[in-house]
Amino acid sequence: MQRRQFMSLLGGAALTPITATPVFAAAHANCAGPVRRDGGWSVPSASEDNDINLAALCGMADRLESSGANIHAVLVAGHGRLAFERYFKGSDEVPSRFFGVRVRDISFDADTLHNLKSCSKSVASLVIGIAIDQGLIRSIDEPVFSFFPELSDLRSPDKDRILLSHLLTMSLGLKWVEATPATGDDNDEVRMRMAQHACRYVLGLPVTAPAGEEFFYNTGALALLSAIIRKATGRPLDEFARSVLFDPLGITEFEWSRFKGDSDAGGGLRLRPRDMAKIGWLVLAGGRWNDRQIVSKAWIEASTTMKLKANDYQSYGYLWWLGRSRLNGRMVPWIGALGRGGQSIRIVPELDLVVAVTAGYYQDYSPEAFKLQFGVFRDVLQAVSPPV
Repeated sequence: MQRRQFMSLLGGAALTPITATPVFAAAHANCAGPVRRDGGWSVPSASEDNDINLAALCGMADRLESSGANIHAVLVAGHGRLAFERYFKGSDEVPSRFFGVRVRDISFDADTLHNLKSCSKSVASLVIGIAIDQGLIRSIDEPVFSFFPELSDLRSPDKDRILLSHLLTMSLGLKWVEATPATGDDNDEVRMRMAQHACRYVLGLPVTAPAGEEFFYNTGALALLSAIIRKATGRPLDEFARSVLFDPLGITEFEWSRFKGDSDAGGGLRLRPRDMAKIGWLVLAGGRWNDRQIVSKAWIEASTTMKLKANDYQSYGYLWWLGRSRLNGRMVPWIGALGRGGQSIRIVPELDLVVAVTAGYYQDYSPEAFKLQFGVFRDVLQAVSPPV
């Protein structure tokens, strides 16, 4: 599978323009907005004027449920409030002590932790930004080998040009194959995990392009970033993230798996959907949550500004996707954390909107599965009144 085909699959049907108005089933009689609970989200009052069409969203959720789609949760936040959430039943990959993961049927709710897959990368970007804000990492222009003196035998003039910024933009210029299903053997992510030292494996790969010139999706970059956080802060990424990101956000429940001592920054984070939406709102609000600046506004702006073109339809910042969707005859930009299987946090600044979705299409690479996943985002956009 070629790189552009793989990137299209990762973004899913995000490449599909939003043109047709969706047909919603009639909303059920008990259609209601979210309830207030611990965690920091405010919710709209019943009498409050809201530009989010709750009945349309309920109709969308009813349609998903009746069709048997393997969507697990849909949450919509607008204007700083959680306006909609719905949870479903479905099959999911869950951690298993003996088998790594196993598939189970689950009735999801607000307290169910969900695998974010590659959405974890975007959360790791926030953690890197905080480490830079705190002066624990000097800058994104630090050479990668400055963090790995023990790997100096792998250095070359070309590899010495790889900077921290190139890890954040997936532009290391090293040969990497990640375009096969997760069960395939011809996959450098699999080979990295089998290697004795993940960072040595990644930095030992041959150079295929000058660093910084070409986007090429590479989860190995996150193995390096996770080790860099540990080296710079003295704590594994998950522990550092707890103190500087999750605790300030009021995220009290999460799991971030480790592999050979380092957090799996490329895809090992499990969060509750309400907390996924918090991550999105933190970005939308320029790094602030409840009047506290958690990540600098400068880092948020830098992270979500185009650095490289990823494919014909999407660009890339610092581990954040940047896309555009057609809505009512115009293009609406969005910022996204996207993960395999249908996990997504999409931020639409123009609409003051965050949409968090979880799903279980981990091994389903069919066009129909991706169309269904992005259809949720399409229907949410259609249910939101555009600004005057």
